[in-house]
Amino acid sequence: MSRPIRVLIVEDSLVVRELLLHIIGSDPRFQVVGAVESAEECLARLDTLQPDVISLDIRLPGMNGLDATLQIMARRATPIVVVAANVDDDELNIAMNALRAGALAVVEKPVGVTNADFSGMAAHLCTQLAIMSQVKVVRQGISRGLNFGTAEPPAAPRRSGADYGLVGIVSSTGGPQALTQLLGALPASFPLPILLVQHITASFLDGFVSWLAGVTPFDVRIAQGGETPEPGTVWVPPGDRHMGLKGGRLVLLDDPPLHSQRPSGSILLSSIARDQGRRGIGVVLTGMGSDGAEGMADLKAAGGYTVAEDESTCIVFGMPAAADKAGGVREMLPLPAIAARLKDLAGGRGA
Repeated sequence: MSRPIRVLIVEDSLVVRELLLHIIGSDPRFQVVGAVESAEECLARLDTLQPDVISLDIRLPGMNGLDATLQIMARRATPIVVVAANVDDDELNIAMNALRAGALAVVEKPVGVTNADFSGMAAHLCTQLAIMSQVKVVRQGISRGLNFGTAEPPAAPRRSGADYGLVGIVSSTGGPQALTQLLGALPASFPLPILLVQHITASFLDGFVSWLAGVTPFDVRIAQGGETPEPGTVWVPPGDRHMGLKGGRLVLLDDPPLHSQRPSGSILLSSIARDQGRRGIGVVLTGMGSDGAEGMADLKAAGGYTVAEDESTCIVFGMPAAADKAGGVREMLPLPAIAARLKDLAGGRGA
């Protein structure tokens, strides 16, 4: 039998800390090696406790969750699951920036045991801790600016015929960090509309949208259905609904989850293949599982251009690898080169 997963809990509220101890300690997959009330204590004990994964509160006395994430990733890179209350814009902004800085997932802080949602929230937290504990994170230098390098991809094959008309992007674990680099490297004048599926807890979707709009040059909106995508805007589906494209307009679907995902990146990309054909561009970024693989295959078969993030820059290579295995990837590029490729495919317009 494999050894239990070592968990370090960082939570300043004694009541919530005891609740997390109860939830995580009751799961036989885990061993709670510490439960501390501040980021400073977490950092002081990090090398001694050697956790496999950290449950990290965002609003802490002294150092907050963002600065704690930066310090952890610089000192002893460890998978971090942010545990945040969906309470206000400031806390959500810190949580999203922690994801940008290297945390792997954000989950909603569990409510009391008498609440009807307790069991589901507790199970989701434990699932995320177990999954993220397996991710091999790497040490990163501390940078509050969180800037990334750039790279030029090799020249893309030119083709005759219609211009590209739309970009569909799918991302999951590590996605917020990747999206800030990809979208942040595109100009506000980028001429193609962008449709995005990012796997994130539904209760944090509004905060994610506001945050992404603040750190990229684009307006970011939650689709209502019926809109015609336009340049300058990134469209994301509402929580727990699929988004697709039909007749040039956004549609929302209540179909069952595909590969456990709703919204599904594959459903988005397959709809782009049907609606746009060779005018569609598909991008699959870092993430666990296989979402996007079927859609990328459909889009490539329809003549569209498909790009997946190379393993060298992925936090988790699962989704790009699955897309490649399914035959749906025309080009595999490291993350800094993807924006340059999109500008190239757009004919240099908006560069």
